[in-house]
This record gives sequence, structure tokens and C-alpha cells, in this order.
Amino acid sequence: MAKSSKPAVNRRNFLKSAAGGTAALAAATNQANAQDTGRARPAAAVAAKEADPPSTLEVLTVDRTGSDFMVDIIKHLGFEYVCANPGSSFRALHESLINYGGNANPEFITCCHEESSIAMAHGYAKVEGKPLLVMAHGTVGLQHASMAIYNAYCDRAPVYIIVGNSIDAAARRPGVEWDHSVQDAAVLVRDFVKWDDLPISLPHFAESAVRAYKIAMTPPMMPVLLVADSDLQERAVPSNAALHLPKLSQTAPPQGDVTAVAEAARSLVAAENPVLVTDRAARTAAGLKLLVELAETLQAPVINQAGRMNFPSRHPLNLTDNSRALLGNADVILGLELTDFWGTVNNFRDQQERSSRSILKPGVKLISITAVDLFSKSNYQDLQRYPEVDLAITGDAEATLPSLIEACKKLLTADRKRTLEDRGKKLGAAHQEALERARTEAAYGWDASPISTSRVAAELWAKVKDKDWSLVSGGAWTQRLWNFDKYSQYIGGSGGAGVGYGAPAALGAALANKKHGRLSVNIQNDGDLMYAPGVLWTAAHHQIPLLSVMHNNRAYHQEVMHIQRMANRHQRGVTRAGIGTTILDPNIDYAAIARGMGVHGEGPITDPKDLGPAIGRALDVVSRGAPALVDVVTQPR
Repeated sequence: MAKSSKPAVNRRNFLKSAAGGTAALAAATNQANAQDTGRARPAAAVAAKEADPPSTLEVLTVDRTGSDFMVDIIKHLGFEYVCANPGSSFRALHESLINYGGNANPEFITCCHEESSIAMAHGYAKVEGKPLLVMAHGTVGLQHASMAIYNAYCDRAPVYIIVGNSIDAAARRPGVEWDHSVQDAAVLVRDFVKWDDLPISLPHFAESAVRAYKIAMTPPMMPVLLVADSDLQERAVPSNAALHLPKLSQTAPPQGDVTAVAEAARSLVAAENPVLVTDRAARTAAGLKLLVELAETLQAPVINQAGRMNFPSRHPLNLTDNSRALLGNADVILGLELTDFWGTVNNFRDQQERSSRSILKPGVKLISITAVDLFSKSNYQDLQRYPEVDLAITGDAEATLPSLIEACKKLLTADRKRTLEDRGKKLGAAHQEALERARTEAAYGWDASPISTSRVAAELWAKVKDKDWSLVSGGAWTQRLWNFDKYSQYIGGSGGAGVGYGAPAALGAALANKKHGRLSVNIQNDGDLMYAPGVLWTAAHHQIPLLSVMHNNRAYHQEVMHIQRMANRHQRGVTRAGIGTTILDPNIDYAAIARGMGVHGEGPITDPKDLGPAIGRALDVVSRGAPALVDVVTQPR
């Protein structure tokens, strides 16, 4: 096994020389003190002193530790980066990464909060299609990280986590190490990780590390966690240890049953009003192309719920804005990796007595293709209501699409193709009408202050449309006004809707985009940034180019609306709904915060005429490889 490059100074020899110098200095000092007394010591005292063991300094050094071998495994798995807030429970692994491993592949990204570390990994994974490594410190670090882990779990994103822990009670340092250690570290998040393990030997660590990567990358993808015992990290590797790097053999994504796929194809080809609904169907750029091919084969409308970059926004068959009417008139609905199939086809009324009703016409056939059915847990209820579908195909949607497309093509006659082409022309006209409607609605309040969110989206689009851009976090207006046609241009949402995701996930996605030379654009919610403003420092420190444009409505506006709804229901008026839900008095100056973290800051912008020039100046900074933020005071939505 080839070792990574090591520092020029040998640690063992350096420490031994330092220890020898200390002992010599101590001996010289003792001799000098004896001479300075000016008189002979009593014989009994001299005898006692001579009987004492000599003063020595015990030095324990080692050239190769367990953490060095762990770094070999980490490099073997191909991690490009490790995101972490430093912690003593993984101090040996940290040191091995930066010295033995040369701080390259993975490179250490310093984060100011464990939640930010996980969220960065979440955003990175959705751009690169693979995880980066996150390290967290014991009990407290994992508690900080837990919300972001839950977001990644709900979003079916692969995140790879190593948590440090001191398991042997007899070996723990007195004091805080006890507070930060735990019998079962993973139990805190076990309900929302796909797999975890506690290796007790280096061969065990090697096998579990490779197994964890394989499990994380098998659909449905989710976070995985390993516990790295501090003693296992710091202990010397025996000279006769038989260590090797287990082969990583990744599992091919599971495909849907051939018979069931053929049945789905027959229903779709025969349907007069089929509708394709997609949420997380496209795991890669190939998935986007496959979904376009299926839609064009059937000349069927697509409703994109935007959990991923599933379908081009300007494609004539993208009828997302017409979703309610299309679903109400459909005779076959195909759901591809839907987070909430039940919520897609039912109307839920949030009133004093909650109620729901189907929005579908009688006799409609519902078909689902999803890998989520392959993995379920009971405690956290992210699975939503049970969908009563007619044909449930268990398998990864992207992996199943080629066989579904082929089955549909085999059933198409010349006459049927002509019929479908006529349907496609009508759908194309409806798409164009929806686009014009969106443009008209975006013009409402164009010159208003606070600035409308539609104008923010439009001004941004005018500046980035001719660049190789990637929207790493953004609002609803971008989906209606921007032309999304590349897989890299959108990464979806948070999954668990946990506040604090947006800023660090955008930075993680920007880290992935950096090597591709893409412009990363983040429409950043104000309350979300205040959960983890330290990501601005991380962006500046590591020179990660990211354009952040604030959606600064000075409130947790969704919560404002919830309080308004409750106040109306209780007949108390809405005038006090801002208590506990707004971010006012004082108003936060996000541009000043950005500048204080070393990030270029513009604003606060309140006059819409100033918005375009401010974005232009910020883009100049980002084009030079640095982050920039534009603080825009906006309307609520």
C-alpha cells in the first residue's frame, strides 16, 4: 500500500530530542540549586534523595497510528473534501488528514458549526452525485449536526459522517471528555440515518467504511455514520498488522419489475390524458434526458415538483403551472419518485376541522415508480400519507425509465403517434400561455419598495442567463421565469424543511461547482442565514465563489401567516401576528455582516433601480473567485 507524503520532520525523532533537552536542562538546574545553598545537606536528606528514582520525562511517539490507516481508507473512497468544526474526539484523525494525508483529497474545509458541515455536504452531494466527508465531535457535535442530518435523510441525499468518541471509560481524560463521550453515539440519529456502525479494530473500520459508502450510494440514498473511537485512532499500528483496503463495489440502482413496467406502458400509451409527475426522479444528467424522452414519446405533460432538476422549464411539455387542471382531467397519472403522492392528488383543508378530498375524476389510474418503498423507518413520519395507487413499481425511477421508454415505443402505431403529436401541439400552446402569464404576473409591483421577489428573480436572470450558472438555492419565481435546461442548474430543496439549510447547502454546492467553473447563485432567506452566518467566513476563508442575494423580508414569513390564520380562526385580528415571527428592531444589515466575515457586501437595497447595478458589482467579485452578498429588502413573498 502506498503511503501518502509525510512531513519533512520526523515526529518521533523531534519529540525525543526535545525530551532529552528538557531532561538535561532539569538536571543542570538541580545541580545549580545544590551549589547555591552554600552549605552541605544533611546526610539523611542526601541518602533519601539518592534513593529516589531519577527524574525522567516519558515520551510516547509513533510513526504510524490507526488514524493514518483511516486516512488511507478515506483516500481510497475518493473523498475530495472533509467539512468539520474541529473537535478533540477526532484530533488524531484531523492531524493525520492534514499531515500524513497532505490536506489533499480530502482537503479540510473549516466550518463554524456542525450543522453547517452537514448541510454543505448535502448541497455538494446534489451537484457531484457523491458524498464528501463530515467529521463531528462526540455528543455535542452530533447534537449540533442532527437537524442537518435529518434534512439530508428526508431529501434522500448521501452524506458520509464520522463521529469521534472515547469509548473506554478507563482511558478518558478527566473532565469534559466524559461529558462529550457516550455509550452509543449513533443512537441520537439512528432513526434518520440509513446505516451506522462502531468499528472496534482497524480491519473492522476498513470494512465498515467501504460498506457505509456503498449503502449511502445505493438508492434510496441517505446519510450514513461511523463512530471512530479515539483510542483506535491514536493507538500505534502493530508492525505485523495485516491491513488492506477492501474493494469498493457499488450496487447498481434497482430497476422496476419488467412485467409491471410493461403494464404501465400499456396504460400510458392508451391514455387520452396522461400526466407525468416528478419530484426526485433525476439523480443524474442522464435522468433528465430520459424523462424528456419519455414525455416526448408519449407527448404527455410533465408536472415538476422540483425536488431535483428533473425537466427543462421551457420545454413545451412542462405544464407545471397548470398542475391542478391537468390532474383533475387525467385518466392515468405516473408519479416518479414522489415525496407525497397522496398530497399530489388530494386537496387538504387546514381549517378548525381538518378535511381532505380527492381532486381526481373517477376511474383514474395511478402508477408509482419509486425506490423509497425499498427502505422505510417508523419513527419519523416523512413518508406522508399512504398513497392508494393502482400499480406500485418498486425500483429507482431513473434506472427504470429506459425499459419503460422502450416498452412505450413498441406499443406506438403510426396512427397513435399522429394522435399524440396533435396532443403535444395543444400542450405546447398551453405551456406558452403559462409562460406569458408568469411574465405578466411578475410585472406586478415592479417599482415597489420593498422590492418584489419577482423583480429580484428577473434582475438576477438578466445578469446570469448568458453564463454557465447553477441555482444552488432559490425561490418559486425562478422556476417560472428562468430557463432551466441543464442538470447542474438546480439542486432542489432541503428535504426536511429545516431552517438553516439554505446558506450552508448553497456553499457546499458552490464548492462542488468551483472545479467546473460554474457560477453558483443563491437566493438566500434572511432567517435561514441567521441560523449559521459563520458559513460566510468559511466561504471567504476557502475562496469559494458564490453569489448570495438576500430575500430579506425581515420575518419568518411562513410563521407570520400561521399566526394570522390562528388569529382569524380565533376571531382576534391579525395586528399582533408579528410578535415572535418578525426580524425587526433592529433590522439586520446582512451586507455589514458579510463584510465583517471577509465577504463582499452590497446593500441593504431598498430602491429597485439600484438592484441591477449592485448585482453586477457583486458578480464582478464572484468572477474573480471570491464570494459576494447583495442584501435586498424584499416583499414577504
